[in-house]
Amino acid sequence: MTNSKGLYMKLSAYFFFFFFTWSSSYSLFSIWLGQEINLNGAQTGIIFSVNAIAALCIQPIYGYISDKIGLKKNILFMISILLIFVGPFYIYVYGPLLKYNVILGAVVGGFYLGIAFLAGIGAIESYIEKVSRKYNFEYGKSRMWGSLGWAAATFFAGQLFNINPNINFWVASCSAIILVLIIISIKIEMTDQEIERADSVSLKDIGKLFKLRKFWYFMMYIIGVTCVYSVYDQQFPFYYSSLFPSREMGNQVFGYLNSFQVFLEAGMMFLAPFIVNKIGAKKSLVLAGYLMAFRIVGSGLVMGPIGISSMKLIHALELPIMLIAIFKYLAANFDSRLSSVLYLVGFQFASQIGASIMSPLAGMLYDGIGFRQTYIIMGILVLCFTILSIFTLINSKKENYLTHNVNVSKKAI
Repeated sequence: MTNSKGLYMKLSAYFFFFFFTWSSSYSLFSIWLGQEINLNGAQTGIIFSVNAIAALCIQPIYGYISDKIGLKKNILFMISILLIFVGPFYIYVYGPLLKYNVILGAVVGGFYLGIAFLAGIGAIESYIEKVSRKYNFEYGKSRMWGSLGWAAATFFAGQLFNINPNINFWVASCSAIILVLIIISIKIEMTDQEIERADSVSLKDIGKLFKLRKFWYFMMYIIGVTCVYSVYDQQFPFYYSSLFPSREMGNQVFGYLNSFQVFLEAGMMFLAPFIVNKIGAKKSLVLAGYLMAFRIVGSGLVMGPIGISSMKLIHALELPIMLIAIFKYLAANFDSRLSSVLYLVGFQFASQIGASIMSPLAGMLYDGIGFRQTYIIMGILVLCFTILSIFTLINSKKENYLTHNVNVSKKAI
């Protein structure tokens, strides 16, 4: 069996360079659309909506294939190869298409970004979470390196953007080359029992999930709470940069802020498993919802760069708790054979459905009533769904957080 420590280090490095690649090409995406492509809020909302629709079409496919192939690394290898071309894609395909025709550019971009990043991240996270359960290391400690990778890239992203946005895209492609080398070096052994369990996964098993009331309650939490934070983040950099005397200064300061936030997030990713193990998955999800509601409403109430920066940093507390709690909630309450489907459909897919609906609405509200008023509306929505989740999410009697290995009986299905 592969050495657990060595495997942890390689998968942590994979997380680091995947998020470094993603951040380099995407952390200033809304600024790029607004300042370089010259799109307004509504058009930018359409771009994010199409991205969300593309991702939600790909996520169920990723989920089913991931569970069907078990611990084989085929999907991660494909994503890594695809990311090598992220720089040329932005510079020579995506940007020119958006300037020529927004809808055409949105469709082409959504397809590529969906496969590579927006749906790809779910496939990567669910795969590494499976490996962490097999080799007995805490998933959150590995995922922490992804946050550090994002922070490392965003620290320089604002400065490089002011010089030339294309530099960030070329940096992303170079980072992806390292990803390919890492995934080639990783070897995961599958026992006969694991192969048999993976082969036993069928579309009928997935269909049974949609007959479970607790599955729909979980998706309701995701749509009402989790997806709102992604909609909030979409055009936040554009709003943030507008609070400064010049957009160049705003871009640079946002890069520093985002980097500092993600460094804090990495630290919380290390601590989050302890918090979730202590209070339970359901209470952790509710806690994350309250933090998110406070942050989004607060973003609409505070004024000036310092106040909005303080609100943004709360994201570093809520996201690690939510992410770890989601994995543990799914592992405790559903069939572990379907862990990728549960994460990619129950979490990622539901998030994208909500984002595809809310993104254009948020874009119109930004243009119509402004960012601050829109944030207050979004925050109240999150608060309402968080309160509702207290009565709909369940406390499983089968939770076993300390071992991070949960076997669910047939009665739970």
